[in-house]
Amino acid sequence: MKLMDIIVREAIVPAMVPRERDAAVAVLVDAMVAAGSVPATDRDAIYKAVLQREQRGSTAWGRGIAVPHNRHKSLQRLSLAIGLSQHGIEFSALDRQPVFTVFLLLSPEDRHEEHLQAMETICSNLGKETFKRFMRQATTVDEVMTLLEEADNQLIR
Repeated sequence: MKLMDIIVREAIVPAMVPRERDAAVAVLVDAMVAAGSVPATDRDAIYKAVLQREQRGSTAWGRGIAVPHNRHKSLQRLSLAIGLSQHGIEFSALDRQPVFTVFLLLSPEDRHEEHLQAMETICSNLGKETFKRFMRQATTVDEVMTLLEEADNQLIR
């Protein structure tokens, strides 16, 4: 699976304003709604589902990265939103440090295997120091899209 297959360009937020997890998740869910990837009628249910998943254990792994995710019956396709913060977001990270890069993955409820494949793709790229550094330096949607395309083409090690 490639990042370019699941990214929602209109749901890339290169200058996240919120400084706390719940508000940051809301911004990304709202960006998915505005892009048409999440039905507006299910916005609140999906937002709550993502936060409920966070209650079971933070999806912030540390080193400035968080990957909140969930599956929902109203979704038709896998969708990825990305939020970048210059000042950091309190996300209950394992290392207790702020998060600067948030990847929000939303998937149809019945596509468990694809959800896992998408998580694997996201995590393998976020495991690359160069990818994380370039993502943290990105300031525009175009820069993020270029980085994702380079990652898909394995130009980033």
